[in-house]
Amino acid sequence: MIHMEPIQVGEHTFIGVEVKLPKTTLLTISNSHGYIMCGALDVGLLNERLADRKILAARAVGVKTLKELLEAPMESVTTEAEQLGIKPGMPGYEALLKLV
Repeated sequence: MIHMEPIQVGEHTFIGVEVKLPKTTLLTISNSHGYIMCGALDVGLLNERLADRKILAARAVGVKTLKELLEAPMESVTTEAEQLGIKPGMPGYEALLKLV
């Protein structure tokens, strides 16, 4: 099952997506510039094999809901996201605000 909902962070609206899979749930919150995601995101792949795409993304681990993803510290970030000021340890909602 796929669930989508608007996520308000300050004055900005993002899209939250929850994908229920067997034994796991994929979570992402995004806008047209980038996204934060649950632990399924492979930041190494984005930085190494897809570097030419300049993807703005960050990953949190151990989250089970979109609300937890907003509050959780980012465990890792892409090189492009780091250049934008998104840092490991930053809560999800702060990372999202860097994407506007």
